[in-house]
Amino acid sequence: MATPLLSIKNLSVYKSKNDPIFSDISFEVNEGDVLVLQGRSGGGKTTLMKALAHMNVYQGEVLLRGQPPSKYGIPTYRTRVLYVPQRPSLLPANPRHFLHTINGFASRKQHKDAAKTTTEYGAVSPQHFVDESGVQLGADPHDPFALAKQWGLEEAVWDRDWSNLSGGEAQRVLLAIAAGLKGTEVLLLDEPTSALDSETSSEVEKTLTNLPKSGSTIKAIVWITHSHEQGERVGTRWLNLNPGHGLEESDSTAYHTQNGSAV
Repeated sequence: MATPLLSIKNLSVYKSKNDPIFSDISFEVNEGDVLVLQGRSGGGKTTLMKALAHMNVYQGEVLLRGQPPSKYGIPTYRTRVLYVPQRPSLLPANPRHFLHTINGFASRKQHKDAAKTTTEYGAVSPQHFVDESGVQLGADPHDPFALAKQWGLEEAVWDRDWSNLSGGEAQRVLLAIAAGLKGTEVLLLDEPTSALDSETSSEVEKTLTNLPKSGSTIKAIVWITHSHEQGERVGTRWLNLNPGHGLEESDSTAYHTQNGSAV
């Protein structure tokens, strides 16, 4: 039997010693999955996502290809299992700076080399976006600059502070960065289209759900959404997080029924 891409065993996160947000959750994420995570607001979905990315304190086990985060080194693990927040405005500086940072730029020489290879619309040759762990930008069709342009963003967006971007601009540019990273295997998307209109949301959905089967290094997605319609469109599996009842998985028909949709 193949090793799961991501294996979660007896996972618990506590508000305080005797007050769990959720407890003893176990499930697997396999290659090709677009796993939709739903549940009531404040029920622990974002907390669960952050635990998968090793961004908070938890009890239990999270394994990437059978290995714990410490085996990869935490910074590398967090690029391989990448959490994409709902509100990127909390990030420092601007998208271009974040792109350089996440790809391990450390010296002025690297910045100069990257600048020399800047092409139309700011695209940089993928070989320059490499850190010592091997994380780099992929070529088209997963180049973040090309994706951002495809999703209606102007080049100037890359150099504006996150706090000065609209919610929709920030979501799109951060998703473009996440989709363009080479080395990321699991994308953790926290309501990624909540600030987008229906037309743009549909286009972004198609790009993201195609990633695991398009030659990208991204092999699976875990996707939080409060939209049952979106959950049905994008999902291949559906999980419902119910505090006090754990995690419940359903197939498409059951998902429709549970969420009040027509079957």
